[in-house]
Amino acid sequence: MIKVCVLFAAGTNCDQETIHAFELAGAVVDRVHINQLKNHQKFLHSYHILVIPGGFSYGDYIASGKILANELIRYLKDDLISFHAKHRPILGICNGFQVLAKAGLLPAFDHLFEPQTVTLDTNDSGRFEDRWVHLKPETCSCIFTRNIEDDCYLPVAHAEGKFIPKDQDTLNRLNNENQVVFRYVTAAADPAAYPANPTGSVQGIAGICDRSGLILGMMPHPERFVRREQHPHWHRKRLTKPVGILIFENAVNYAKENL
Repeated sequence: MIKVCVLFAAGTNCDQETIHAFELAGAVVDRVHINQLKNHQKFLHSYHILVIPGGFSYGDYIASGKILANELIRYLKDDLISFHAKHRPILGICNGFQVLAKAGLLPAFDHLFEPQTVTLDTNDSGRFEDRWVHLKPETCSCIFTRNIEDDCYLPVAHAEGKFIPKDQDTLNRLNNENQVVFRYVTAAADPAAYPANPTGSVQGIAGICDRSGLILGMMPHPERFVRREQHPHWHRKRLTKPVGILIFENAVNYAKENL
């Protein structure tokens, strides 16, 4: 039995969809408030997979994901290091990606909780972008994207999703060490400008992983495409299995095989 911890705090609003996605993938899921882990009412080591879902944790006060990131650093640092050392996957979606980046859990070139080197900033459009986008999965070691090779179609919904590395060295290292997982592309799988790249992300980066491939942060929402009827053209096209559910199934299958 694979157990998943879906972490939430004030302002999280995609937890129920994420729970549904993991249940469809065959896992048992707990919705766990950050205070339950801080106060030792529940324990991270009881779970095989950790997910930080989307939303606006703490109203994105100060900056998107910053307060929840600080809570992870202050209260759960040792638990998260131990969790990762046991090869247990961590997924951050949208606001969860912002949290992982600001906590130094991504890109984690050399170790977890390193000084922040990437961020998700205000979209170039200066507005909340809510649309379906095409993504190109990159060749990498990420356990969440095994056997996902084709152009992916998923929704985004965020105002601060522009991926920006600290400097050119950081960007080079992400590319050279194969830690870019998804890039925004056009429908023809070409490099994308706005609106196909809805944020203006550098090199179209929409998701990255750590060096182990066990930690994934992505701005698009896979939990919003786990049933074919959720696709905007489901009644017009003959669809294969929704790409969103594949991401969750990959995590659960990895845990079954390795944990």
